[in-house]
Amino acid sequence: MKKVTKLACLALAGFIPIGMWAQDAAGADKAPKASPPEEAQSSGSGVPADYVIGADDTLRITVWKEPDMNVTLPVRPDGKISIPLLEDVQAAGMTPMQLASSIKEKLKKYIADPRVTVVVTAMNSQRIFVLGEVVHTGAMPLLPHMTVLQALSSAGFTQFANLKAIYLLRVQDGQQTKVKFNYKDAIKGRGAQQNIVLKPGDTIVVP
Repeated sequence: MKKVTKLACLALAGFIPIGMWAQDAAGADKAPKASPPEEAQSSGSGVPADYVIGADDTLRITVWKEPDMNVTLPVRPDGKISIPLLEDVQAAGMTPMQLASSIKEKLKKYIADPRVTVVVTAMNSQRIFVLGEVVHTGAMPLLPHMTVLQALSSAGFTQFANLKAIYLLRVQDGQQTKVKFNYKDAIKGRGAQQNIVLKPGDTIVVP
């Protein structure tokens, strides 16, 4: 309003054309208004939209125009989280979008038309294990679309590692399967079928 009034005075005083003032004033009335954010999203660090939240994951939850509701917290071992105004909310087993919708429905008792965003900031529930003759043994975060070769590149080998006899252990339908992996073939582009995408709970053994 102050801008329009100032322009009007300048126009009447002859400093700017009347038509220019009218066009600028009309544009001021049509200025775009801020819109609420998307109700859910994954983090910007490569977390896929269909990522399923699990225990020990870290979440950033924000409610538009409600700063007191914004929290960053881990998912408890029981799969639940606690946020202001609400009792325990089930988080494990849901995607970020599903969790945001669940929180939104619960908040409607206290806030008119809540806009909720859920961001996964740490994927601690998704792990694999690398054992044997490696520099970094034990649990490792499972990144999206991580392959056997990528996991081994992070683990590193000791001087005693048998690079031709590596194998992957995976449990499917209650049965453990063993998949052989020849590292030397993989880095030469051979045996690409061995370099499979890892799943949570997979164990890579380097003899």
